[in-house]
Amino acid sequence: MAESERARRVRHHPMTTPASTAAGPSCRTRSIAIRLLLTCWIVYTLHFASNTVREIYLALALGDHFSFRVDEYQGLHPDLFEKPGYGWHINANPGVSMVAAIPYALARPLIDPVVAAVNRRRSQGGEPPRYESPWPMAREFYAEAWRRGLDVKFGLGAFVMQALAMAPSSALGAVLVFLALRRLFGSDRTALWLALLYAFGTPVFFRTGHLNHNMMLGHIVFFGFLCLWNPGGLFPWSRAARVFLAGLSGGAALLFDYSGVVFLAGLFLYACYGDLRAGGWRGARAAALRYVAGSLGPILLLWFYQWRSFGHPFYPPQHWMPPVPGIEQGYQGFSAPRWDLFVALGIDFRYGLFVSCPLFLLALAVPWVNRGARRRLASPELFALAGLSLGLWLFASGIHYARIQYNTGIRYLAPAFPFLFLLVAPVLARLPRLAFYLIAVAAVTQSWCLAMYRDVERGFGLAEPLLHVFTSGFQLPFLTVLSRMEAFREYFPHGASPLALMLLAGAVIYGIWRWPPSAPPLDS
Repeated sequence: MAESERARRVRHHPMTTPASTAAGPSCRTRSIAIRLLLTCWIVYTLHFASNTVREIYLALALGDHFSFRVDEYQGLHPDLFEKPGYGWHINANPGVSMVAAIPYALARPLIDPVVAAVNRRRSQGGEPPRYESPWPMAREFYAEAWRRGLDVKFGLGAFVMQALAMAPSSALGAVLVFLALRRLFGSDRTALWLALLYAFGTPVFFRTGHLNHNMMLGHIVFFGFLCLWNPGGLFPWSRAARVFLAGLSGGAALLFDYSGVVFLAGLFLYACYGDLRAGGWRGARAAALRYVAGSLGPILLLWFYQWRSFGHPFYPPQHWMPPVPGIEQGYQGFSAPRWDLFVALGIDFRYGLFVSCPLFLLALAVPWVNRGARRRLASPELFALAGLSLGLWLFASGIHYARIQYNTGIRYLAPAFPFLFLLVAPVLARLPRLAFYLIAVAAVTQSWCLAMYRDVERGFGLAEPLLHVFTSGFQLPFLTVLSRMEAFREYFPHGASPLALMLLAGAVIYGIWRWPPSAPPLDS
């Protein structure tokens, strides 16, 4: 009886890989992947935050005028600057703005009439209504956007870009993690539990609240990494096609941000190493050529953007912007890695990696766990995952702008999240069931509170969202912003509860997983 009970517990452990289902039906796996995609998409969109980040301005300019210039938004953001003779531009690479401009352009027939109608009602002028934000700069921004007739456009534009670009990209990232783990563990159950933990138990949840190039970059390069690794024959394409796609991902990383150079170089070395083992130096040379060919398109687009925007194809936007007090060290705020910044990126109480997500500490145990008969990751993949994550960390520790994450939360290390999670997964799989559940609940609780209450600048930093939610209840970021507006309080003087929207989303998600009724259970 004791042995029977032990076998039953192992069989029903959420991290168990049943031998009989190590290669489950592909149609069932695809069905789970689609449901996971829809679930993440819905939850991420529900937690939309209306932050008007700098990348939104370029997306609006592209969607409105097919232009790189953001002259009409001058003075609204500290990361907008003017180069004489070339107009106003954003202090960032254009990749994520180009992606976000597509859904915005498609939604303009719906957005433009609403904006025009609202502005017609304000044609008599007057002072902007009160916006009860605790931040003076936010109040000033809202007032100026209202005077220019841009506040409604910013809100609707930010929502479209988050709901139709940012949220689905992170949802697809969670699906990629699920498919990779499905090949590693041979179990739909294991892969789904872990993918849900990745989606909602890490700062992916927080960073997906609004348009963010760091997080989208991470999932793009993770796709490139999977193309090269191809665990269990995940992709049916030829090796040559997969190397080309990996190059495309590496080039896109640079188009999104100059920190992408870490992934551009890292995937190149990983691609060459794989073909070196299989075909010697000739194979490595062929892989190198295919990879470079794939990366050229996005890189040439970046150079074209820089040439049109600033008159020189090879200098980054930061080369032209005015100096930032306290940041200008090295070349435009970039220097050799600094130890103090390296440590802060790991443990600062407002944006440190291991404070934002203690779950990632488990990655440090993977060399001792991932060995012997239970080994999940081969040495090349283990070194690639760790090397790419550490390379980004070292690169970011030379970016002095990383110091101002205190008002945005963890951001510069966001591209490493999927790579770190694949290091965490083998460790989680070896934990006892109770330990796994406790860690998962703690991780999701912290991540959800951070996604609901996004302020880490004041008080206790990353502990502040936990304290706020447990003392003030659930909230949704966009409802919080609306509740601070004078016009909204006229109809909802006590604010609006998020519970109705949460229950509605929960009902829809329940239907997604229960339909059709004849669907087989996981690992049946």
